[in-house]
Amino acid sequence: MLPTSQNIHADSSTSSTLREGAGDRKPAPGHESIESLLAEADITIGGNRPWDIRVRDERFYRRVLAEPSLGLGEAYVEGWWDVERLDEFFHRVLREELHRRNGTRPGLLWDWALAKLVNQQSLRRSQRVAERHYDLGNEFFERMLDPHMQYTCGYWKDADNLAAAQEAKLDLICRKLALRPGDSILEFGGGWGGFAKFAAERYGCRVTVYNISREQVRHAREWCRDLPVEVHHADYRMAEGSYDRVVSIGMCEHVGARNYGELFRIKRRCLKEDGLMFLHTIGCNRTKPTSDPWIRRYIFPGGQLPSLRQLTDASEGIFTLEDLHNIGADYDPTLMAWHESFERHWPEFRKKLGGSFHRMWRYYLLSCAGAFRARKIHLWQMVFAPRGLEGGYVPVR
Repeated sequence: MLPTSQNIHADSSTSSTLREGAGDRKPAPGHESIESLLAEADITIGGNRPWDIRVRDERFYRRVLAEPSLGLGEAYVEGWWDVERLDEFFHRVLREELHRRNGTRPGLLWDWALAKLVNQQSLRRSQRVAERHYDLGNEFFERMLDPHMQYTCGYWKDADNLAAAQEAKLDLICRKLALRPGDSILEFGGGWGGFAKFAAERYGCRVTVYNISREQVRHAREWCRDLPVEVHHADYRMAEGSYDRVVSIGMCEHVGARNYGELFRIKRRCLKEDGLMFLHTIGCNRTKPTSDPWIRRYIFPGGQLPSLRQLTDASEGIFTLEDLHNIGADYDPTLMAWHESFERHWPEFRKKLGGSFHRMWRYYLLSCAGAFRARKIHLWQMVFAPRGLEGGYVPVR
């Protein structure tokens, strides 16, 4: 099942007969409120700068006022509004925190209550994100990603292209873990096998992976066929054994706050006394009970970004945090590079996926780039030790 809206019939070439600037008629309901709000971020309706928006259907205003995040995203996919630079539009909106200016809505209160009452990332529900996102098809992601098939933030410190940034990220992780030939590694998530392959080939390690995505597991098993890599099609909660290192790269975002404690306990159970645990995750500035409504509905079902407080609380009494490194600014160029690849290869997938998917995926990649640019979300790399390292940990950058 593709992560497209069941209620969206998007065609960016079609719009309502009610258009921005049509004559001298009275402004549509909500127009003045939205116009005033956007002006705080120096965004103009009908302007000619790359971040100025064009409204093609005046239902846009009331929809966004009713549900800012969900309404804005759905209206874009339906073609009700456009902007030349979505990434810069979101950079400005989020930098000025316009999304917080509309008060608390009943729908948001319901989301909060649901998050408290229901474990959206339970063993059964966790499968949704694999089916609707990661199982889109390996060929699709091969076109968008780098040769290592990395679907997480690259490390651009000394890189000038996506492939170099992702290889630098993989090597940075291996160096932070002080990997040695023969080390055993347990990886939660694992993606298409990029880290496992890199650690086995470059550092001589043995890697065991737990992943719930059918398509990713199939690719990883084939890619690592002649290497000391074992890939299980199973949830991280099924992990067994004792390892020198435990790693999760871009997986914690799918765990959920109700399960952070269990995640850390499982990692500790599987880690040797003298081992290291590495966590690479997107995170947010504020502790929130749920994720962005549009992202949760159309991109990552059940996803939730942790705050530092949630992670440190969950690790308390289990691990000692030895190192914290924020490379969130590097996610902006990573997402922009993915978007460039996606647009370049889109003709290959247009017939299969359709116009709604194209607008939805563009919105996803560029809105996230804007959010990282505005420094509202981050990418943390954290190194933990079971009892703390005598003499301390020497940071690797």
